[in-house]
Amino acid sequence: MALVSADSRIAELLGELHQLIKQTQEERSRSEHNLVNIQKTHERMQTENKISPYYRTKLRGLYTTAKADAEAECNVLRRALDKIAEIKSLLEERRIAAKIAGIYSEAEPPRKTMRRGVLMTLLQQSAMTLPLWIGKPGEKPPPLCGAVPAAGDYVAKPGDKVAARVKALEGDEQWILAEVVSYSHAANKYEVDDIDEEGKE
Repeated sequence: MALVSADSRIAELLGELHQLIKQTQEERSRSEHNLVNIQKTHERMQTENKISPYYRTKLRGLYTTAKADAEAECNVLRRALDKIAEIKSLLEERRIAAKIAGIYSEAEPPRKTMRRGVLMTLLQQSAMTLPLWIGKPGEKPPPLCGAVPAAGDYVAKPGDKVAARVKALEGDEQWILAEVVSYSHAANKYEVDDIDEEGKE
């Protein structure tokens, strides 16, 4: 039942994303006229070979409008990125729920062991679709963005991709690329799945 509600929510979010993409194009078209005016004003100034107070005032107004237009477009793009992140989060939750329930759709079969080259290609594709944080000028990045550490009490969620330090069969420790399965508060330890399990060829 939860999978059905996730599907309907994803469809709803895709509709909202489509509207935001249209709105982005409208914002871009609106600002294009102003950018053309800025270019024409600069060309006139070059032909006259002087900067008169009239042109200075006109350019100041045009640049102020262009800046406001760019900020409006940025805000729409940020909202679109938030929708994309929410859709990806719902898809990941649905995948985890299906994995726990033992249900897989044809589009999302259970993960199989992969050769090293296939894994590297998958990682590269995954890196291109990671959520993108674009802050406003002066805004500090949130925890787990780039090299910003998480809070001390942060607990990774099931499905998070992590670099995990695990004990090997020989007793020594090594780092692996893993997906979080669960967290035990009592033991203060994570259960993880090795993404590259048996794929070391």
